[in-house]
Amino acid sequence: MNDCKLKQLLTNYKNAGAIELVLTQFERINNSTINSDKIKLYQTCIPIIEKIMWQGQFDSDLLDIYQQCFIELENLIPDITALDNRHEFIIAIPVADRPQHLKSCLHSIYTLCETYNYGGSQNGKYRKIKVLISDDSKHPSNKSENINLTEVFSNKGLEVIYFGQDEQKEILHSIDYQKTQNITGMAEPENFYHKGASITRNITYLKLQQLRDNNKSTLFYFIDSDQEFKINTLINGENREFYAINYFYHLDRIFSQEEISILTGKVVGDPPVSPSVMAGTFLEDLLYFIKKSSRLKPVEACGFHNDIKSSDDDASYHDMAELFGFKDSKNDHDYHCTLSDPHNNADCFSDFSSKLKHFFDGEHPTRKTYYQHDDILNTIKPARTIYTGNYIFKPECLKYFIPFANLKLRMAGPVLGRLLKSELGEKFVSANLPMLHKRTVNTIGQSEFRPGVDHHDETIDLSGEFTRQFFGDVMLFSMIELTNQGFPEKSLSATIINKTIRKTITSMQSKYFSKRDEILRKKETLLKLLDDSVNWWSSTAGLSTAVLNFKTFIDNINFNFGDNASIYTIINTEDVIIKHQQIITDAILAYKNDMDSWQNILANNRNQI
Repeated sequence: MNDCKLKQLLTNYKNAGAIELVLTQFERINNSTINSDKIKLYQTCIPIIEKIMWQGQFDSDLLDIYQQCFIELENLIPDITALDNRHEFIIAIPVADRPQHLKSCLHSIYTLCETYNYGGSQNGKYRKIKVLISDDSKHPSNKSENINLTEVFSNKGLEVIYFGQDEQKEILHSIDYQKTQNITGMAEPENFYHKGASITRNITYLKLQQLRDNNKSTLFYFIDSDQEFKINTLINGENREFYAINYFYHLDRIFSQEEISILTGKVVGDPPVSPSVMAGTFLEDLLYFIKKSSRLKPVEACGFHNDIKSSDDDASYHDMAELFGFKDSKNDHDYHCTLSDPHNNADCFSDFSSKLKHFFDGEHPTRKTYYQHDDILNTIKPARTIYTGNYIFKPECLKYFIPFANLKLRMAGPVLGRLLKSELGEKFVSANLPMLHKRTVNTIGQSEFRPGVDHHDETIDLSGEFTRQFFGDVMLFSMIELTNQGFPEKSLSATIINKTIRKTITSMQSKYFSKRDEILRKKETLLKLLDDSVNWWSSTAGLSTAVLNFKTFIDNINFNFGDNASIYTIINTEDVIIKHQQIITDAILAYKNDMDSWQNILANNRNQI
C-alpha cells in the first residue's frame, strides 16, 4: 500500500487542505493490515472525495483521485473473500441501423469498466459486466458491423453477446407467441426488422429470462444505443464530458440497501423527446439569436461566448412541459457558440446555421440538459415514469413487459411507469443516475436511423414520428386517468375506456393546435427578421449559404407545422380518430390477458426459452 498510486495523487493534489480528512483516512488505510478494515476506510473516503469534487464548479483534477480510490478498493475485495456477492449486470442494448452510435456506446461501457474496474476481471474478462446486443437492423452491412463490434469488444475483455434476428425468431417459436402478439409481434414476417424499440425490448426480455442465473444476484440494465456512460457538466461556462459516475457501484449499493424492484434514471445532453414537441421553444431561442445578432457588427469578435446556463428545469425544451408537472418555460435561451479559433459574429452566424437541421433529428442546440450533482442515495424517490433508455430491474420484474408494444407509439416508458406505480408503489423508484444522450453522429450531422423521421434531399418529414407522438400522448394521459380509477387491478368497461380516450383526444387536439398557432407566429416573425434588408447578413459577403440554411429550416418548420402539414389533417380527421380510438381501446382491454399470458410463458418455459 505504501507505493499505491492513490497516495501519490493525494500528495500532489493542488488543494490538499480541502481533503485533509481524506488524507487522515488514507493514513489509517496505509497503516492497517486487515483488508476488511481497509475496505471500510475506502468506502468512507469515496463520498468525501465526491462531495468535494462537486462543490461549486466541478473539480476535474480531483477526478483522478476519485477513480483511483475505486480501483484500489476493487483490488482489495477479492482478497477478503472468494465469493464477491455483489450484483452482476447484463446491459441490454436494442439497436436498429446505428453502428456508429453502438460503437460509441460500447466504448463507453468498456471505458467505464477500465476506469472503475467494478467486479474486477478474471481470465481477461470483466467478471460482473455483460452486454447483450438485440439487433433490429434492416441493412445487412449494419448487422455485420454490429457483429464485428461484438467480437472487437469481447476480445478486449468486455463480454458482448449478439442476439440477432434468427435467434429472436427461434426464441419466439419456443413459446406460444400467438398469445403474445401485442407484446412481441409475430415471428412469421419475412422482413423481421424495424419491429420497433418496444417489441425488440420485449423479445429481449425472453433472452434475459434464458440468461438469468438464480444462483447469482443479477440486475438487468436497459439502455439506448445513442447513449454513453458519461455525464456533461459546465467548467468555466463550457460543456465538458467526464466518466464521473461509477454506475455499477452505486446501483449495487441501492439494490442491496433499499427495498426496490425497478429503478429508472434519465438522460443529460440532448432531450429525450421528439422534435415535434420542441419547435416552439427552439423558435423562441432562434428569435433571440437573430435579434441579438442584428445589434452586433459582423466583423466584431463573436458575442455568443456567454457562459452556458444549466436548464431552468428538466423539461425546458418541451413545448408542453406543464402537462408533465413542470413550469412552462417562458425564458429564451442564449446560443453558446462552439467555435474555438478566433472568429467574428458572421462566422458564428454561419456555423449556427449549419446546425439548424440537427433539430429535426432530436437535437435542441440551445437547451441541452446538464448534470446536477447530489448524493445518489439522497435522490432516490418514488417514480411515475420509466425512461426506457435507462432503467434497471431485478429478474423477477421481467413480467413487466413494455405494454402496447405493437402500437409502436411514443411515450411507452411513461405509460409503463404509470402501470408500475399502481402495482409496485414505492418499490419503483428514480435516482439521479443519468446517461449522456447524443441524437446525432458528428460524421453525418444527423441520426443514423430514426423511425418516423424521413430525409428527402432538403426536406425533413416528421409526420411519422409526429403521429406516434400525438397518439402516444393520448395513450399516456388516458392511462393516467384510468389508473386513477383503479386500472389495471380494477376491470373497467369498454365504454369507460373508450370515453376516456375520446376525452383525451379532444384535449390533446386543443393543446396541439394551440401550440401550432404559437409556432407559426414565431416562424413568421423569424422569417421577417431574416428577410429584413437592414440586417447585416443580407449584405455581408459569404453569408448566402448561411441565410439559405435558415430559410431551409423555416421551410421545414412550415412543411411539418404549416397550413398543409399532413399531421394536423391526421389528428383532426374523424375517421382517423375513430380508428385510433378503437385500436387503443382494444389494446387496453387486452392488457390483463396479455399480462396473464406473459407470466405463464415466463413461469412455464424457464428451461425451454
